[in-house]
Amino acid sequence: MTEIVITGMGATTPLGGDLASTWAGMLAGRSGVSRLTDEWVDELPVKIAARAAVDPAEIIDRVKARRLDRSTQLALVAAREAWTDAGFEWDAEDSGQIDSNTLLVSLASGIGGLHSLLNNWDNHRDKGYRRVSPFTIPMLMANAPASNVGIQIHAKAGIHAPVSACASSNEAISLAIDQIRLGRAEVAVVGGTESTIHPLPLAAFGQMQALSRRNDEPERASRPWDKGRDGFVMGEGAAVMVIETLEHAQARGAKIYGTLAGSGISADSFDMVLPDPSGAGQGAAMTKALRNASLTPADINHVNAHGTSTPQGDITEANSVRAAFGADTDHVVVTSTKSMTGHLLGGAGALETIATVMALHDRLVPPTINLEDPEDGLPIDVAANTARPLPDGDLAALNNSFGFGGANVAVAVTNANQTR
Repeated sequence: MTEIVITGMGATTPLGGDLASTWAGMLAGRSGVSRLTDEWVDELPVKIAARAAVDPAEIIDRVKARRLDRSTQLALVAAREAWTDAGFEWDAEDSGQIDSNTLLVSLASGIGGLHSLLNNWDNHRDKGYRRVSPFTIPMLMANAPASNVGIQIHAKAGIHAPVSACASSNEAISLAIDQIRLGRAEVAVVGGTESTIHPLPLAAFGQMQALSRRNDEPERASRPWDKGRDGFVMGEGAAVMVIETLEHAQARGAKIYGTLAGSGISADSFDMVLPDPSGAGQGAAMTKALRNASLTPADINHVNAHGTSTPQGDITEANSVRAAFGADTDHVVVTSTKSMTGHLLGGAGALETIATVMALHDRLVPPTINLEDPEDGLPIDVAANTARPLPDGDLAALNNSFGFGGANVAVAVTNANQTR
């Protein structure tokens, strides 16, 4: 089976404007959640979110930024870091640095250009149709982030933007794994982005009782597996990886962070919002990922869980992890980095897969913060409040992403090839 390695990574998140600051924030157990100061938040019951620590419009050329939705701006910032980290030139005038016909982009957004859609509707309603930007459609499209990245790096093997709610970016990673194994690409830029901190989504999720209302303690609001959890915290940001065949990476002397060993996808077909309480679909995705990666439950040292801090979702996932790995889960350290970053929706899976890669690379699992009063009989070993070391030797891990509509995706990574 074709071996696929990770050679570049980038991120812009509520914890920092790049991967280094984001990862340092995770290991330190720092929260990126804060109380919003926008005037419109006064009328909402939910007044907290996890905004990107660095405004992407301050990094991207001002004229170009005006023609891009914030979700695309974030994607370009993360993609540039990943692309240059992999040893490629971001502003190359052509694709001479790599065969463009073997270069693919698979980059997701769960909701797409929401700010562009709603802001231009406001302009139409208040000022007339002539005030609607002619760039509205290419700004709001769900594939706009992927397409803008693809155009920038001259990718011609395909530009993909899978949409499966909060599982979108892990599905994008899974799709790229399949495309490379099928011989349709040698190098892929993969990941996800989201920017939906806006009154409508906050009101809508709030009406569903899905968001935490711990407005007076924003840094303590996201608390996976804690008895006091009352919903997730909305976050924004982007995370991107460059992946390629081991042969291609070795031929150009690229550094290697780890291996994308496999993935598994399933569907609950149970409810548009609630997970199947049996956890069968989630467990199936994990089992498929292990099989696809030629791994067994005994090989897994770590799971970066979906862990959103919702009452039903957290306990369902804990039970599904236990079911997928069997009775002996003492060797598996579980965490939820959403306790610090909030929930990046369609961008969450990519960020958490990167966190999983970094955990194996540095042999250190970031903590689940705010876990002060765990659920009784919690059947998993959570790295609560303090980073947890991993053992020496070859390591393997899973990252879970579950989305509305019952979409389940698990991605398996290893560190076995990082020294090649």
